[in-house]
Amino acid sequence: MTESGTTASATTTCGTAESEPAADSGTAASAETPLATTASETVPATEQGWLDRNRANWDDRVAVHAASDFYDLAGFRAGASTLRPFEPAELGDVAGRSLLHLQCHMGQDTLSWACRGAKVTGLDFSVPAVEVGTRLAAEIGLADRARFVVADVHDAVRALAGERFDVVYTGLGALGWLPDLTRWARVASSLLAERGVLYLVEFHPFTDMLDEEGRTVERDYFTTSGQAWDEPYTYTDGPPLTRTVSIQWDHTLGEVITALGTVGLRVEFLHEHDATAFERFSVLERGEHGEYRFPAGHPRVPLMYSLRASRP
Repeated sequence: MTESGTTASATTTCGTAESEPAADSGTAASAETPLATTASETVPATEQGWLDRNRANWDDRVAVHAASDFYDLAGFRAGASTLRPFEPAELGDVAGRSLLHLQCHMGQDTLSWACRGAKVTGLDFSVPAVEVGTRLAAEIGLADRARFVVADVHDAVRALAGERFDVVYTGLGALGWLPDLTRWARVASSLLAERGVLYLVEFHPFTDMLDEEGRTVERDYFTTSGQAWDEPYTYTDGPPLTRTVSIQWDHTLGEVITALGTVGLRVEFLHEHDATAFERFSVLERGEHGEYRFPAGHPRVPLMYSLRASRP
């Protein structure tokens, strides 16, 4: 693992090394079960409808996630970083730069960038998630360069009063909660300072096609409609949720790239990775740094991707 930033003050508990990505214990998370065979039967017709449903679902997840081994908040408080090893190398030095993390959840990735010297803002639509992030920042001594804002990502420009950032960052598992990536890209572009960059890390859409073992293609890569899922458990260890229904969208890699180009951003690189952050499929094997890959002899397929984009 690479060393984390050296700019953190002595009063913080930022770690001196990257932590291993959290492992999914698999003790509770269930397979996704669609509510209906066609999305139009169950997906709310209005934006407010699906937004309210997803917010309620994520509000419920926060307490479970905060207590889970998967997120390991105790380890994070002790100095762990949740960034993947390639992220600091790809984005470069962030010391002294302003960084906005859209859809930040509880803010561990956000604060990991702060540990590397960035002045960070985390934005999420869940009040409980933002409350956890704010507490974490204070507990590890980063309250002076980390803040958290409650807002839907589509309202980020208004919520941040037109502020612009050197880096706009979006991490794993974010884009699937948004129906319109061009709209998302327009928001992200509007938040970039002059010579600012968008840095995105996501699960590769190819993985959404595979069965639970990762051996068989069972879903359509080109599905575009929203789908309603009823999942009693979240993806971590822990008790069941109360509000179990969520609305999600699949996005092809081409859709992501086209959205960025449509709003005038230039993609500097697109990297595909053969490892992922948790045991997405039952056949994956854990590596020495906590990453998961298909075993030797299994064809390698992309499991995550990362890209950086900027204004021409």
